[in-house]
Amino acid sequence: MNPEKEENIATETMNEEAAQAAHNHTEDIPAADNATAESSEGNTSSSEGAVEDAELAKAKAEAEEYQQRFLRAQADFDNFRRRTLKEKEDLAKYASAKLVTELLPVLDNFERALATEQAASEAESFIKGVDMIFRQLGQVLEQEGVKPMEAVGQPFNPEFHQAVMTVETDEFEEGTVVEELQKGYLLKDKVLRPAMVKVSG
Repeated sequence: MNPEKEENIATETMNEEAAQAAHNHTEDIPAADNATAESSEGNTSSSEGAVEDAELAKAKAEAEEYQQRFLRAQADFDNFRRRTLKEKEDLAKYASAKLVTELLPVLDNFERALATEQAASEAESFIKGVDMIFRQLGQVLEQEGVKPMEAVGQPFNPEFHQAVMTVETDEFEEGTVVEELQKGYLLKDKVLRPAMVKVSG
């Protein structure tokens, strides 16, 4: 074979190999770029996921705080409602306390008048009339929930009794009410006026 022809064939072969290598190198470049792009997208997605997780945790914490505030407000409202209802009931229950307190001296005067001995026969009808009024007034007060205390013979209790003096006696134990100087009264379960009493010493 001709040496020049062999040289030309060798040159063409080298050119083709160089072209193929260049082509392969060109195809490799986008693949690397694609890998870099995919890596960048992965990092972005991961960062966005972390932000979303943080926002979700914050939202959950805020929701929990609002829930606790709501529960506290509801409890406060329930306490207020019960307290207001109790005050309203007490107001209705003891609305007549002032009037009844003012009527008690009248009741005392009736008792004193009835306790006075009458010598004249004409006073008998007066006594009967006063007694009738006294009983009628007592019934009215009883309907309002007013009732007299039973003090004599009871242990002294400062919530129900007002001691004005102490006396020595063998009839009662020490600290016992021995005499009632002025009746005490209850309005339902509330002390309207304490009894004025003597207490054994």
